[in-house]
Amino acid sequence: MELTETFIALLGGFAPVFTAPSFQTFQLLMTGWIMSVRHRYVTDLIVSSDSVGNGHFSDYHRFFSQAAWNIDNLWQHLARLVVSVFCGSDGRILLVADDTLCRKRGLTLFGAGMHHDPLISSRAMKLVSWGHDWVILSLVVVHPWWAPTKVFALPICARLYRNRQGLTKSQKKDPQQSRAGKSTSAKKSSKKCEQPSKKAKRTASQQKGKTKKAQKKADLGHRTRPELLREMLALVASWFADREFLLVVDSLYSGESVLRYLPENMDLIGPVHPKAALYAPAPEPVKRGRGGPRKKGERLSSRDAWAADRTAWEELPFDQFGLHAILEVKTRTGLYYKAGKDRLLKFVLSRDTSGDRPTHIYYCTNLEWDAKEILSYFSHRWASEVLHFDAKQYLGLEDPANRKPLAVERTAPMALFLYSLTVVWYAQYGHRHLKFPNRTWYKRKKEPSFADMLTTLRRVTWEDEFSRVLRKSTLWKKKLTLLTYLATLAG
Repeated sequence: MELTETFIALLGGFAPVFTAPSFQTFQLLMTGWIMSVRHRYVTDLIVSSDSVGNGHFSDYHRFFSQAAWNIDNLWQHLARLVVSVFCGSDGRILLVADDTLCRKRGLTLFGAGMHHDPLISSRAMKLVSWGHDWVILSLVVVHPWWAPTKVFALPICARLYRNRQGLTKSQKKDPQQSRAGKSTSAKKSSKKCEQPSKKAKRTASQQKGKTKKAQKKADLGHRTRPELLREMLALVASWFADREFLLVVDSLYSGESVLRYLPENMDLIGPVHPKAALYAPAPEPVKRGRGGPRKKGERLSSRDAWAADRTAWEELPFDQFGLHAILEVKTRTGLYYKAGKDRLLKFVLSRDTSGDRPTHIYYCTNLEWDAKEILSYFSHRWASEVLHFDAKQYLGLEDPANRKPLAVERTAPMALFLYSLTVVWYAQYGHRHLKFPNRTWYKRKKEPSFADMLTTLRRVTWEDEFSRVLRKSTLWKKKLTLLTYLATLAG
């Protein structure tokens, strides 16, 4: 079984990334991934693509764990395709960055660790879950002609974040240390240890703190999520060296790790920390005695003080994807010195007239944009949250059960890859075949969601499959049996 010809043609553009045998396996796996209605395990992909008996099943597992292909090359080809379809030859490229947690099970799973879980957390209590944390860089498509009120975030690069717990879990234990640990535990069980004094406890805790600090400094293999994003930004900027970018991020990625190392062809919009120290630009240098010129001016008022002062508010109405409100704003320029050093930024103080949203300060590296443009761009960040939901619900981003390093880093991103490619296919071909279901309670729907695009791709594929065979032939019965089997699967 294979997908509709127009989608296969899109997959053909990625042939240079793989060897000839690996590309055939890639096509079959992507077919199974799209057509599957259950978990995206590799074995389920074999069944969904009707590839049982087409080579040994271990060949499909080895495609992710051992085959000679580079996932960054795959991202590069995808990024060039998405830019050519949605951004033209000279338009500004809008990017959004965020991370999402994919819950997993198993202590031997490569790269897994305990990460903050926003779905089960509240403001009062922060909770964590075991799994993979993916940092995703996406290209934002704003109001396409086939969905003029919607915004879509299409992944063009991703990195697996490994916290220190995930790093240590993947390292093999020293046999001497394990034997020493066993002997120590045996001694503890054989006789009770004497209670240490308060001074000994304090000394031990101080030593433990120093050891942890030394380990963090020596841990050169650990990279934070902002550092992973910085790596992806440099990569994407090198792919399109002659283009201009705008990056929109949340508070995790708006600090010094990203702002201070932005590529030259990229602007940034992000929130300011509520307790951040903002400064006026440095005054003109004056010839004095010793010492260099000032690097920053007087400290500016805090967020609450700025909101309470007598400067006038400007009222701005918004009715767009991700932002439906009337906001009051103030603007000024200055320095976010801890994050951006002496880079001049434009600050926008925003508060909701209805009180539903908290008061925030946002900054923008482009001083020419006004407050409405900056807040409008920032609202497009919500498309990344929709992406995370759709990729997990409809493409099984959380499903892959691989455990080896290379397989983990390659398998789950295929869900993100297919998300972008499905939207590209719909924009070029699939919109002609769109059919909304007959629902008397929902007659006004005119714009497709990602679920509608994926449904259209599957339906067109099955229609093409049945159009190739005669109604009374054995092949027709085989295809009908497969369709019935996939449509009635449970669990």
